[in-house]
Amino acid sequence: MDSKAFQKIYTKINQITKATCSLKATGIGYEELAVIHGKLAQVVKIIGDMVTLQVFGGTEGIPTNAEVSFLGKAPSLKVSEDLAGRFFNAYGDPIDGGPAIEGEEREIGGPSINPVRRKQPSELIATGIAGIDLNNTLVSGQKIPFFADPDQPFNQVMAMVALRAKTDKIILGGMGLTNDDYLFYKNVFDNAGTLDRIISFVNTTEDPPAERLLVPDMALTAAEYFAVDKNETVLVLLTDMTLYADALSIVSNRMDQIPSKDSMPGSLYSDLAKIYEKAVQFPSGGSITIIAVTTLSGGDITHAIPDNTGYITEGQLFLRRDSDIGKVIVDPFRSLSRLKQLVIGKKTREDHPQVMNTAVRLFADAANAKTKLENGFDLTDYDRRSLDYAKDYSRKLLAIDVNIDIDEMLDTGWNLFQKYFKLEELGIKQELTDKYWKKN
Repeated sequence: MDSKAFQKIYTKINQITKATCSLKATGIGYEELAVIHGKLAQVVKIIGDMVTLQVFGGTEGIPTNAEVSFLGKAPSLKVSEDLAGRFFNAYGDPIDGGPAIEGEEREIGGPSINPVRRKQPSELIATGIAGIDLNNTLVSGQKIPFFADPDQPFNQVMAMVALRAKTDKIILGGMGLTNDDYLFYKNVFDNAGTLDRIISFVNTTEDPPAERLLVPDMALTAAEYFAVDKNETVLVLLTDMTLYADALSIVSNRMDQIPSKDSMPGSLYSDLAKIYEKAVQFPSGGSITIIAVTTLSGGDITHAIPDNTGYITEGQLFLRRDSDIGKVIVDPFRSLSRLKQLVIGKKTREDHPQVMNTAVRLFADAANAKTKLENGFDLTDYDRRSLDYAKDYSRKLLAIDVNIDIDEMLDTGWNLFQKYFKLEELGIKQELTDKYWKKN
């Protein structure tokens, strides 16, 4: 072993697998970075003096006498106000042609916030998407995934949320984005003139899959800087967590760990929780809210990835194509925000809970009427009205391209009730109908 300016250098590798190299080394830290034969690697296992490194670009072409130099540090990110408006790769290096960031260097992947320092979330995060704000209102410090089939336009939805959300900073963590997706985000942010509050960490399909494992930690380290140091409200958008979990699976399988359900590593729950539990509302006013995308395979929510995610997060948002109107909607039956009761009717207008519940109940009546129709039963007058209402409700409120504020969503709800139903069919408290039901 030679020592070069604080770096430990070794030249004997004991074992090489598809993704890892193992060698004897001392004084090495867990998650420490190293360079092997010019490729970046990270310590993933230490038993005695045997150290195993995951090689991000794969081990092809690495000889057993390759030079291994340990960098003496875990992956880190330089944080400062200069991060805003920039695009970075999984290592935090700029990929937008701009200058390197000057700032304080912070290790990524630190522990979650101590529960004593957390405050119960109580601030509304408005996205402008009625299927979220009206039916599944988001609260600062919440963690919630979109469950979507791979052919759903979830990247468009994430971009819309980024442009419309009323927060100080938006941080995008893109894992396994196609080049088209990456350019789509870049163009949308550029053209909207909102780039100054958006920070993006991107791993594309052309980058090694193992690099995806760094992206959420990079995004959350930046988020903690703005939420903790600057008391800002931060929204973190992570897409696609299924590709993140697939990368975990690739690495653990190559390390010969015995896979658990659906060929995922046994540590999947804690790996996901480590990310999602960074969502927090601080007493000082800063907050980190996490919206993630989990793509489903054939709509299967029992797969280990969505299954584990559902236990950790506070609800989920379901995207589906509504064949009646030919648009993608936020499905009111399968979506759920477990924290919405903390803000609806408190931070929003008093009629919000009743309008929300009534609108979804009438939508359910329309679903029953549709079943009757498909099975050849006669429809009542009420059934026909509810079917017409459902199309209008989907088009004007559930479709993801609807961009209005919450008061306008509530007014739209009242207008739809009035158009299709009699007052006594709604079952809404009289003091609210007296105030909001327009007398013709």
